[in-house]
Amino acid sequence: MTSVQPPAVELSADQARRIALRAQGFLGAPDRRSGVPGVLRHLGAVQLDTISVLARSHELIPYARLGAIGRRTVEEAYWSGGRAFEYWSHAACILPVEEWPHFAFRRRAYRARPQWSHDLPDGAYDTVIKQLTAEGPLTATELGGAKNGGEWWDWSASKVAVERALMYGEVVCTERRGWKRVYDLAERALPDTVLHDDLDDAECLRRLVALAGQSLGVGTRADIADYHRLKGEQFDAVVADSGLVPVAVEGWSKPAWADPAALATEPRGRHRTTLLSPFDSLVWERARTERVFGFTHRLEAYVPKQKRVHGYFAMPLLAGGRLQGRVDPAREGTTLIARQVSLAGAKAVAPMAQALVEAASWVGCTDVRLERVEAPELRGPLTADIGRLLS
Repeated sequence: MTSVQPPAVELSADQARRIALRAQGFLGAPDRRSGVPGVLRHLGAVQLDTISVLARSHELIPYARLGAIGRRTVEEAYWSGGRAFEYWSHAACILPVEEWPHFAFRRRAYRARPQWSHDLPDGAYDTVIKQLTAEGPLTATELGGAKNGGEWWDWSASKVAVERALMYGEVVCTERRGWKRVYDLAERALPDTVLHDDLDDAECLRRLVALAGQSLGVGTRADIADYHRLKGEQFDAVVADSGLVPVAVEGWSKPAWADPAALATEPRGRHRTTLLSPFDSLVWERARTERVFGFTHRLEAYVPKQKRVHGYFAMPLLAGGRLQGRVDPAREGTTLIARQVSLAGAKAVAPMAQALVEAASWVGCTDVRLERVEAPELRGPLTADIGRLLS
């Protein structure tokens, strides 16, 4: 592990929390002028996931920060104008196109140590590249079928080939069409200004560590490395040259680093009240969420139903700069159903009502129905507040 200089700056736990909120776009006036592209650049990565309850997670991310922006606007902001590409960061993520050069280290690593269980049939890779060259952007189905009896994940040879080409950087995903990846040749889809992989691993890692520090505001080694799924030793190798500065945070048992810009001014402004996707970068790392907010959060979509505590897709409630509850939502026609609601106390009732009604309106629902409220004495006040907001 890297040697750590004695921190020149000491932060209270509350300061660290507010720095994190501002860095993630939840403290201060929303930057509506920059819109969704601004959110993407600010966060550095927006995680994708197949689950869609209120909306897909990559839609929920800008909604949480900007409010009821049109869902078509969100998609167009990501996928039109060559602003973004999809690649492996924290997980499968939408990334600002200008960061393409800084993932060269990962593309080289995939080429050097392919993460595949089975070899491709001879010629399958070249066939996919030739087809994309001749026909332009295509889905896996258009390339010959995504699932066609192949051995690996039941993928066809063409699907395995194009995913390998994606990992190598010869092919990029520039949009989703009906949730299917649309693949194109990198040399055709990417601007010349970002296309060439001429950055060495150290340059890539320095940039990604600095970006993660900016996006988090303040974080431990594990926090910052996890943001783009770097290894601890990769963080160690570059943090001294990343521009991040060592800090000590009250109550944090591990050393921390902060973005100098985050320390330059006191975090102030209006707090967002909103529901968060479980894949939101504010909460996607469980240990950090517990340390910063004192809130235990777990996605239970992949937990057997009988073992779930808070529900399939429990969304934390952010209000007043704190996580004050959660709700497991669903949709039934034009009704948003709160299948299970938990609240930190009576003060969380009004924010939860506001967040539910705003989310319902955003996805085209005109009513909100409560099912289970874990604190029965709060059900009446929550129902009344929702009713007032809907009337």
